[in-house]
This record gives sequence, C-alpha cells and structure tokens, in this order.
Amino acid sequence: MFIISVSLILLAIVVALGSPIVALGLGATLSILGKIDDRFYTRVFATRLLQVGIILIGLSINALEVFELTKVFFPILAFYVSVTFILGLLLGRIFRVGRKFSLLIASGTAICGGTAMAAIAPIIRSRPADLAIGVTVVFVLNAIAIAFFPMLGKLLGFSELQFGAWAALAIHDTSAVLGASLNYGPDAVDSATTIKMLRTLFLVPLMLFLIFFQGNKIQRIPFPFFVLLFSISVGLGSLIDLPVASLLMRDASQVFLLIGFFAVGTQISQEAIQELKLKRLVSSSALWALIIPISYFFVQLGGL
Repeated sequence: MFIISVSLILLAIVVALGSPIVALGLGATLSILGKIDDRFYTRVFATRLLQVGIILIGLSINALEVFELTKVFFPILAFYVSVTFILGLLLGRIFRVGRKFSLLIASGTAICGGTAMAAIAPIIRSRPADLAIGVTVVFVLNAIAIAFFPMLGKLLGFSELQFGAWAALAIHDTSAVLGASLNYGPDAVDSATTIKMLRTLFLVPLMLFLIFFQGNKIQRIPFPFFVLLFSISVGLGSLIDLPVASLLMRDASQVFLLIGFFAVGTQISQEAIQELKLKRLVSSSALWALIIPISYFFVQLGGL
C-alpha cells in the first residue's frame, strides 16, 4: 500500500512537470528502489495507457496528412526495416553476443523496441533473461533519445514535421518516439505518431519470416489491432471538425502519455541491470549509432 501511495504522488509530480524524461526516470527509480513485481498496476497497464494517449492524438490528426505521409514513407520504411534488421544481425555476429540476443535487438531496433522483442521471443525460443536484458538496453537508449534528440533536431535545423519523421525512424519504442516529439512540438507528435504506427505494421511480416526461418509451427500471428484503432480515431477526428474538442483531446493525450512514460519506467528491473553485460550494451549502441544517420538520410529522401 505504501508503494502504491508513493507511486500516486510521483504520478502527480510527473503530470505537473510535463516532462517525459522525468516521468521515465521517476518510474525507473520507483521500480528499482521499491522492488515492484510484474503484478504492480503500472507494469500491468503501461502499454494500455500509452495506447489510449496515442488514440487521442489520432483524433486531432488530419486524415489527408496521414495519407500523404503513408504514400511517401511506406516504401521507405520497408527498405529501412530490412537494412536495420540485417545490420543488427551483422553487428551481433561481430560482437559475438549470441544469435538469439542479436535477433531480439535487431527486431527491436528495426520495428518497435520492446514490443517487437516480446513478440518474437517465443518464436526464436529466447531465454527470459535475454529478453529482460534486451528490454533494459532499449530502455537506456530510449532515455538517451528522449533527453538528447530534441536538442540534436534543433542543431540539424529540422522542422517539427521532419523531426517527427526522424524520431519515428531512429528511436526504438513508441513511448520514446512520442516522448522526444512532445518536447519538439505538436506537428512533430503528429508525424511521429503516424510514421511510427506504419513502422509497427512490419512486425507481422517479420514474425512470419522468423517462423519460416526457425521452422516453428505457430498458427496464430497477432495482428496489431491497435494500429487499426489509431486509424479509426484519425478518421473520426477528420470527420468531426471541433477545434475546442481537438485541443482538449491533445491535453488529455499528453496526460495519458506522461502517465504511460512513468509506467514504462517501472518496467525496468534491478535483476536485468545486474545481468547486463557491457558487450551487449556496446553492440546495441553501435547499431543505434549507425541507424541515426541512416534515418536522417531517409527523412531527406522523403522530401519533408
């Protein structure tokens, strides 16, 4: 009960400050010092909170803008995901971090961070420890992205639209993409959300490929219905033109996202940190270091 009370106080601080990186940091601090387990409410509802925030963002995005971004970036994303996945496997071999860990990091970097890793883990039969370490590595890189990407975007002279596209390509998790974009501007959030949702769709063909490659007999492929809900929210928001309601939805979405960032932070565990080896962190960071300039090139290719 004490930990729940502390978490609620921290959540109030997070919403008041409005900072994604503070939300992430306070969540991680609570998880490590409070030694919370997987049944704690923030761990159970972390993904749902972020999804509600993203759906609310969709209500304020114009469907025509989504169509234009999709037309430009879908083929770019197909190539980008393939290149990133192959680079991840090559670096994994160079650093000798293990084939299954390489597959986890390559998938997470190419598509959607922890979500992708959790989806492919049973397909490649990875150890739970490998998945926990992979999620921890991605958490560290996400925190760096939220803190420094907005500053880097300013140095590169990105418009809000360009920054959102760059963040959606270069940053692992949806939570971190939105965290960095919130610090850059509302147009950055719109483009980042749209392109990141498109990127998430590539999880399905990746899983099919891995099932075929591994020779496993898994009958059910989870379709990312959340992306469908986001698309519906964009359509509804475009049909109902209510400026005041749109502003309210944006404010509400920011609250849900901030609470979601805090909840994501609580998913970090002390055990996973202790298991983390420097070689795995370096190989994952090296892949990300390659992806950042590649993403910049693809944004320029998109002509935004």
